[in-house]
Amino acid sequence: MSAPLSEFALIERFFRRPPRDPAIVVGNGDDGAVVRPAPNCELVLSVDMLVEGRHFLPDVDPARLGHKTLAVNLSDLAAMGAKPRWALLAGALPDNDEGWLRAFAQGFFALADVHDLELIGGDTTRGPRNLCVTIIGDVPVGTALTRAGATADDDIYVSGAIGAAALALAAMQGRTVLSADAFAAACARLETPQPRIALGMALRGVATAAIDISDGLTGDLGHLLAASGVGADLDLATIPRPSSIEERLDSTERELALECLLAGGDDYELSFTAPRNARVRVADIARELALPLTRIGTITPEPGLILRAQDGRELQSLPRPFDHFAL
Repeated sequence: MSAPLSEFALIERFFRRPPRDPAIVVGNGDDGAVVRPAPNCELVLSVDMLVEGRHFLPDVDPARLGHKTLAVNLSDLAAMGAKPRWALLAGALPDNDEGWLRAFAQGFFALADVHDLELIGGDTTRGPRNLCVTIIGDVPVGTALTRAGATADDDIYVSGAIGAAALALAAMQGRTVLSADAFAAACARLETPQPRIALGMALRGVATAAIDISDGLTGDLGHLLAASGVGADLDLATIPRPSSIEERLDSTERELALECLLAGGDDYELSFTAPRNARVRVADIARELALPLTRIGTITPEPGLILRAQDGRELQSLPRPFDHFAL
């Protein structure tokens, strides 16, 4: 029986790779990484963590978890219009199971390679499973997208479709039942979200504000509205959703469907605003990326979020957005 891996052997075996990016002066394996930013660019930095039992289930496939650990951070860069460059990975692990670590690393690096991102350092310790990535990207000077900047009469868009990830979790919790195909599709959205990096970069100079949908549409869009000092008027019928959500909106599970669609989170799509005169350009971007970009409402000058049903009447109560500290 082989001896258990030490902390440093674990890092060396599963997470250290020779740097390919010439901008990395000192990479993974020293006390700190040294990188050389691109000329005329600004750095965009973000950090996010995933905690077992809060953000993922204990029996989740480790390769999918490796993917998602990086994907949720890449999504933050997408919302800023940034190109991914480097990442730092820290993790508390209950043990040093080599099979689990190998699968996790494969999932992590497979997504990293898609976006030419380099892991340049990190840390590990024993403890309840908790995974944290600090991610670094860059944008040409003055082009970063932010939550502030939306103005009255701007259009509001959502990429892709939302609600399936939350519906998958609801099915896992026994709150609803899905067909085998619908459950597999929803689980893929929950466990392997696709960060919209190409969209974020394409929206530089087009979008007036942007945010990624991690904690639910109404909650995250609310952050954008607050940062911009504006309000929104949304049309429920236009919010893009999968058929598994659509069919529940006209059933006894309407409340659950609205919760998943509006407040479920874990979609990692982008919501953004753009002037009306940018509609043709937004349509071109959607076509170029083969990604639906759906107009769901309008920015209003007065603060507040109004969501209208198909008959035009305002919904009087909305599902509560996700809150990490809610009971």
